[in-house]
Amino acid sequence: MRLLAGLGNPGAAYATNRHNVGFMAVDRIASRYEFSPWKKKGPSLISEGRLDSGKIILIKPQNFMNKSGLPIADIARFHKIDPNNVFVFHDELDLAAGKIRVKVGGGHGGHNGLRDIDRHLGLAYWRVRIGIGRPSYEPMNVKAWVLADFGHDEQSGWLPDLLDAMTDEINRLCQHDDSGFMSRVAYLAPAPSTQ
Repeated sequence: MRLLAGLGNPGAAYATNRHNVGFMAVDRIASRYEFSPWKKKGPSLISEGRLDSGKIILIKPQNFMNKSGLPIADIARFHKIDPNNVFVFHDELDLAAGKIRVKVGGGHGGHNGLRDIDRHLGLAYWRVRIGIGRPSYEPMNVKAWVLADFGHDEQSGWLPDLLDAMTDEINRLCQHDDSGFMSRVAYLAPAPSTQ
């Protein structure tokens, strides 16, 4: 069994924020593979289904981002899912827009959602870092940037392409083929050029 967690903030006002790209990723997986409808379980929304790798539980914590850890840890413990089979999709400011990186463990890099997950689950889970880039202006207001909506050109360009490619290749990720997953996603959805 695998647990795929998307990070974001609840509510329509945040739906297309850069900070909510983790929610967007698990929503795309649920839709593509016809998982069960999202249902409330404690402080989270849960959807279940099957992929080639077996049973999958998707989770979108409905607390704000900095309180994501306990809901994810509780679902993992309830279903006896080892942290090595927990995959967390989140925005990454220090990665160019449209790029992804996957790794097990490591630091939280100042990401409050990851910091809270580390506190409740430990460090041995998979992090799927989805690049949102940094603004081209200085000084940068990090909070304003991550809580701003993706631009219209992003929403009709690289963002849906990236989400589709990640969804296409999700079985590779669930089978712990992180390098194959990253390679295929980069091939299917090249990041926009930065000029």
